[in-house]
Amino acid sequence: MRVSEEPIAAAEGSAPATAESAEQGAQPPDQQSPDQQHPEQQPAEQQPPDPWQNARLPWEGKPRRVDIACWAAITLSGLYYFALLPFRASLVGTHPLLSVLLNGSTEAIVSAAAFAKVGHGSIVVVLLASIPGLIKFDIIYWWAGRLWGERVIQIFSGRGKRSQKFVARVNRSGRWLTWPAVVLSPFLPIPDALVYAAAGWTGMSWVTFLVLDAIGNLMWAGLLAGLGWALGQHAVNVAQEISKYGLWFSIAIVVLVVASQMRGARARAS
Repeated sequence: MRVSEEPIAAAEGSAPATAESAEQGAQPPDQQSPDQQHPEQQPAEQQPPDPWQNARLPWEGKPRRVDIACWAAITLSGLYYFALLPFRASLVGTHPLLSVLLNGSTEAIVSAAAFAKVGHGSIVVVLLASIPGLIKFDIIYWWAGRLWGERVIQIFSGRGKRSQKFVARVNRSGRWLTWPAVVLSPFLPIPDALVYAAAGWTGMSWVTFLVLDAIGNLMWAGLLAGLGWALGQHAVNVAQEISKYGLWFSIAIVVLVVASQMRGARARAS
């Protein structure tokens, strides 16, 4: 009996096609379409962007616990000052020493020294209270500089030419710039936070930073207290009038602060 050769021929005819299909299926990865490539082999531009890779964040990659803690401390310090704004005007003429301790504002130190001149308090106590009032949050910005370095300095100062010049100067001079800058920061026309972050970035120890910061702010408080002592009763009268209309002065302060923040945000954006 003769066996039909058609199935064998059909099988032999399909073998090249199967081999050809296998060769087509084994194309190199660079010749495959994006749908055929394995997820790990897909081009980087097709992978979803990392939400933590943001130039507006001071850290790189996913934040650590210490990053979140430092950033939260900076945020809370800002909220603290905003919470005190409604009370600044009322305290300056009624409880100026408390205002110095809580806020360390210019008008509070001048008023407290003026009250001390007319017999309400001591000038020494005013100066001692001004130190924690002025420097209580400064160590946070030193910490930010120690953690994040140049990135946080660029965030504090913006990414313009002025920021690049400051970073370059800090890189060149190191502690020869940051040590006197911390002492003179209350007198300099640049944000204090920028100086404190640069001090942390350049490796200044926290003990050295606090000592230099206290010396500089004591000098500033002494200047303001001397002004208040010289004005005496005149400054007391002005402070009491400000407290009498404290609500309106507080509203004016809030408006000025908000306008200043908006103007600064526009300047950084441009």
